[in-house]
Amino acid sequence: MNQNQATVNAVDPTRTQASLGKKVLKWTGVLTIVVLVLGGILIATLFWTALRTEQPVGFQVVRAVDAAGKPFALGIWYPTSAQPSAKWAGNFLMYVADNGSVKGNNLPLVVMSHGTGGSITSHADLALALASAGNVVAAPMHLDNFQDMSSVGTPAYISGRTRQLRSTIDHMLTKWKDAKQIDAERIGAFGFSIGGFTVLTATGAKPNLESIAQYCANSREFACDMLRQSNSFLLKAELPAGSDNFEQDTRIKAIVVAAPGLGFSFSGSNALTTISTPVQLWQGDKDESVPYATNAKVIQDGLGTKVDFQLVPNAGHYSFLTPCGPLKMPPICSDPAQFDRAVFHKTMNKRVIAFFAEHMKK
Repeated sequence: MNQNQATVNAVDPTRTQASLGKKVLKWTGVLTIVVLVLGGILIATLFWTALRTEQPVGFQVVRAVDAAGKPFALGIWYPTSAQPSAKWAGNFLMYVADNGSVKGNNLPLVVMSHGTGGSITSHADLALALASAGNVVAAPMHLDNFQDMSSVGTPAYISGRTRQLRSTIDHMLTKWKDAKQIDAERIGAFGFSIGGFTVLTATGAKPNLESIAQYCANSREFACDMLRQSNSFLLKAELPAGSDNFEQDTRIKAIVVAAPGLGFSFSGSNALTTISTPVQLWQGDKDESVPYATNAKVIQDGLGTKVDFQLVPNAGHYSFLTPCGPLKMPPICSDPAQFDRAVFHKTMNKRVIAFFAEHMKK
């Protein structure tokens, strides 16, 4: 080989590209294997951490309508004898029998009201536990949900939620295909955050909406910041007529409220005196979004001996949401240090079930 040929071979671009191509293929293969392995681990972890129940639970999502004819989604959990399987529920899996038949008769009904930006499955583990214990659970998708927050701070966010909860009960007792299997004399309600406000007003509480503007003028509380961002009518000098029209639903026999939002609006002397239903009230002592002193404490003091108060050490605001599993989406999966949400929920769910069972006896 002469010198010119050696020089050509030393810089032959074809050979260089071929060598580079082999390296790319090699690393592509390695990365593909890594991705497949990690994906497999994630899928296995999701199935391992999926929400399960002691007794089989059925689940379905139906379309309901409010009093104005506006449709909304409604998630329903209930006892069943059908075989459950894994179903995707946002950022976790739950074992349910999709559209399985309903097992039992004269079943109690518990309606659930999620918090701002929440969804049907915000409290799926509690819904599953209640259904496993023999209850029908119905959770409406309120107009302020994770997909659409446009109603925040509007009348639909205040009295509209309460009316939607009533429409949920109406649907379950008259339009649901298994309505005859529900005991209309045993109805309870659970509410979280603004859902707690919803449940309280549904059972007779009378908030002073006019006090909100004055309170928020001197407060950086999360609820006030949210109302400011939405330019809410609640911060105006005068409120629209009828904005405080909360119609009590006497069909509700017991309520459970967790980390109630806008609790400071119940500070009036007569705000809670009309509530005759038993109330279980939950609050995390590390809740910075909805502080105890200006929310749950106001309700606790107003209800007096009528409330079963549960203060949860080291719990934050989002600690009452369904345990997240491996896909931890901030901020809803964030808890204070040293707090185990999954362990806490086992205790909370049992106490909630026992509370409803005691106060919704046949």
